[in-house]
Amino acid sequence: MGLHQSSGRWRLGLSLALSTALLWGVLPIALKVALQAADVYTVTWFRFLMSFGLLTLWLKQRKQLPSLHKLQTSRLSLLAIATGSLAANYLFYLKGLYATSPSNAQVIIQIAPVLMGLGGLFIFKERYTLRQWAGLGVLTCGMVLFFQDQLQLLTAASGQYLLGSFWVVLAAAIWAVYALAQKQLLQQLSSPVIMWLIYGGSTLLFTPMASPQDLLTLTPVQWGMLLFSGFNTLLAYGAFAESLDHWEASRVSAVLALTPVITLTSVFAVSSLLPSLINPDTMTTLGVLGAIGVVIGSASIALGRRSANRA
Repeated sequence: MGLHQSSGRWRLGLSLALSTALLWGVLPIALKVALQAADVYTVTWFRFLMSFGLLTLWLKQRKQLPSLHKLQTSRLSLLAIATGSLAANYLFYLKGLYATSPSNAQVIIQIAPVLMGLGGLFIFKERYTLRQWAGLGVLTCGMVLFFQDQLQLLTAASGQYLLGSFWVVLAAAIWAVYALAQKQLLQQLSSPVIMWLIYGGSTLLFTPMASPQDLLTLTPVQWGMLLFSGFNTLLAYGAFAESLDHWEASRVSAVLALTPVITLTSVFAVSSLLPSLINPDTMTTLGVLGAIGVVIGSASIALGRRSANRA
C-alpha cells in the first residue's frame, strides 16, 4: 500500500489548521476548571462519549455511517494504533495538566507537532524548501525565548510539578504516533469516519475507569467548561483530521506551533476577567519577542511553497 498524498488544497488546509490551533489553545483552561471536581478518567470518558454521540448523529443524518464490509477491508491494526494512541494522549495530558498549569502544559505539548512534522518529512517523504528550513530555525528560537520563564520554573519545581511535566512529554510523543497513523488511514476512510471509530473505541476503553456519578457534583461553571471541552474535542480533531487530508503533515505541525501563544493570551484574558477561575501567567519582553518569532517562523513554514500548491 502506498503512502497518503495530500490533496494540495493548501488554503483549506491552512484554515483548518488555524482553527485547530485556536480550539486547542483555549482547551487547557476549560479542562483545568473541569478537573477541579472530576477525575481525569471521568473527564476523558465524557469528552469521548459526547464527541462520539454528536458525530454519530451527524454521520447518520448525512448517511455516511460506514458499512461493516468497509470496516472489514480497512486497516484495523492501524486503526487500533490510532485509537490507543489518542486515548493514551488524552489521559496523560490531563494527568500532566492536573499537576501543572495550562501554560506549562502547552509549553511541553509542543513537542507533539514537532515530532509529527519530522514524521511527515521522513515517513511521508515531504520536503522543506530553504525558506521553510529558515522558518523552522526562527520558530525554534522563538519557542526557546517564549518559554524561557516556564522552562526555568521547571528546574526548581516540586516533585508533583515535574511528574506532571513528564506525563505531558509522554502525551506529546504518543500523540505524534496517532497523528501519523491518522494521516495514513485517510487513504481508506474519510476523516469524520476515522474520528467516529476512534471516539467510539476510546469511550469503551475508559468506561470501566469512569465515575459518572462524580459529574453530579459539578457547579454550573464546571459543567459549562466540561461541555465546552466535549464540543472542542469534536470540532478541533475534526478540523485537524481534515487538514491532514489537504496539506502536508509538516506544514500542519508548523501552524500548530501557534497554540501556546493562544493559550497564554487566553489565560491572561480569563484571569483578568475571572481571577477566581485561573491564576494569571506573566510574560516578559523576551517572551513577547519569542511569541513574534513563533508566529513568523510558523508562517514561513506553512506558506514556504505557496506557488507550488495552488487550490
